[in-house]
Parts: sequence; C-alpha cells; structure tokens
Amino acid sequence: METTPQDYQEPAPLKFLRRLVTVLTGVMILGLITIIGLFVMRFSADSAKIAVPAELSLPAGTVPVAVTAGPGWHAVVTEDSRILIFGKDGALHQEVAVDLD
Repeated sequence: METTPQDYQEPAPLKFLRRLVTVLTGVMILGLITIIGLFVMRFSADSAKIAVPAELSLPAGTVPVAVTAGPGWHAVVTEDSRILIFGKDGALHQEVAVDLD
C-alpha cells in the first residue's frame, strides 16, 4: 500500500517541534525589535548639553592632565596635583591642592 501526501499524518512530536520553532522565531523577532527600539529611544533622547567656554585661561606653567565638566563649572586636573575649578564664563573660581601622602 502506497501513501500519498494527502494521507500523510505528521507525528505528534514533529508537529509540536514545528510549532515550537515557529513560536520561538516570532518571540526572537519581537525581542530584537524591542531591543532596537530601546536603543533608538535611548540614543535619540535629548541629553543635558554642557556649554563649554571658548577658552579656559590656565595659570602660567600649568600642564593639564584631565578635564571634566559639570552643570555650570569645569575642572582641570594639572600635572602638579591641583584641581582648577572654572565657572561658566571661563574664569578661575577655585583651586584645590591634592595631597595623597
């Protein structure tokens, strides 16, 4: 007796596996779309813009090592272990000596 495609019955475990793969593919596609959407929303969000003065006048002989900024101020770490705090206008407001001894 010969079986034809119309008479073929898919075994239950194979039917379950086929449905499982289809569902998991759909879930993976939705997860990928969600992750891409979160990245787009995160990176396109307006972040706080920090205004940088055109020029910071460092004291004579000062060699900057690092610069950081906060809302309304900028800090310059110098080679001789000092932190210079500048205001929005670029004027020196405070000098902090760092002593790690």
